[in-house]
Amino acid sequence: MSNQVLAAADGDVVLAADGTPLKERLQKTLRRRKLIAAGLVLPLGLFIFVTFMFPIVLMLFRSIDNPIVHEGLPHAVAALEQWDGKELPDEDVYAAMVTDLIHARKTKTIGPIASRLNFETSGVRSLFTSTARKAKKLKPPFKEAMIAVNPKWGDRLTWATVKRMGEPYTDVQYLAAIDMHYDVDGNIVMQDEERQIYTFIFGRTLWISLLVTALGVLLGYPVAYLLATLPLKYSNLLMIMVLLPFWTSLLVRTTSWIVLLQTNGVINDLFVWSGIVSEEGRIQMIYNQMGTVIAMTHILLPFMVLPLYSVMKTIPPSYMRAALSLGANPVIAFVRVYAPQTVPGIGAGSILVFILSIGYYITPALVGGRTGQMISNFIAFHMQKSLNWGLAAGLGGILLVGVLILYWAYSKIVGVDNMKLG
Repeated sequence: MSNQVLAAADGDVVLAADGTPLKERLQKTLRRRKLIAAGLVLPLGLFIFVTFMFPIVLMLFRSIDNPIVHEGLPHAVAALEQWDGKELPDEDVYAAMVTDLIHARKTKTIGPIASRLNFETSGVRSLFTSTARKAKKLKPPFKEAMIAVNPKWGDRLTWATVKRMGEPYTDVQYLAAIDMHYDVDGNIVMQDEERQIYTFIFGRTLWISLLVTALGVLLGYPVAYLLATLPLKYSNLLMIMVLLPFWTSLLVRTTSWIVLLQTNGVINDLFVWSGIVSEEGRIQMIYNQMGTVIAMTHILLPFMVLPLYSVMKTIPPSYMRAALSLGANPVIAFVRVYAPQTVPGIGAGSILVFILSIGYYITPALVGGRTGQMISNFIAFHMQKSLNWGLAAGLGGILLVGVLILYWAYSKIVGVDNMKLG
């Protein structure tokens, strides 16, 4: 009889050495191993959730969360629920607004309320702050009294803004992020032409990201090919040169490009010295889109070279020799035999560089100037300067959705399975 299992005398059930059914024993062992594996992965999962997933969820929630007016003007918001928006509100609405303005000034919340409304309709901040200072002195009928204080209280747009922004959750941030808004009648319309900016910036961001990715493939492919085919002593030296930027601060590398690209910089001096351009014809290569593209291409080039190299290194040299021995010239052999095998590396490098490019911030901020700014710079502006966090979250949400759509399209056209990092 085996030491491991025992056959039951009255059936075909196989028992383990301790007398329990072998199938049950195996299931317990598998469950225990799964629990151990889950325990080992749990810290990493928690780290990813806390530092990555939760901030994204919080950003998406911030883009629709709208509590300031709803909580700051509760009586006016409640009174406006029955207003049809076709005529000015009734006296009860004006009285409720006076009550809320008095309380908001007393609790010092009138500033945030006025600022939030001003993001939607310009000029409203001064209207609310000035009226709040005089609210205690106003006497019935409040409708005439408030219009006498400021004629904007007799404008339907003011009340339409209060009613719309009084909702606890709203889509106005996403509309603003694509240069649209609600008019006085509640219809979604485009912003005035001079205020349309974000759709253009999204287009510029996409264009710069695609251009940097294309330049990365164009410049990185030969470097990766040399790394994969040169003798080891030369390829190691070249690999050190590729990895050297990783050992240098991003800020230092970007600042170095300012020195090189400025009008009186090194590159322009070389052009003038060689006679390519005249002293008066120095090229403006900094604080514009050209500076952004040049600096970003240099900084992100290693992220293209390394995936390409890792794929090229796995391609046996015998394939090219076989093609040449069968009569193909070097160009045909490279195009038809070697290049198709590097497509996974091109795909991996391209998606990596593109995703990094589309959210780049430091380099466009330093060398981009007016025409080289990307959408990330405007997100930072609303987070740090204008304090319109809802609009910043809306811009970030659209950028996130755009990246996911492009990644889905890439998966459908090229296939994620064909993307290899080595």
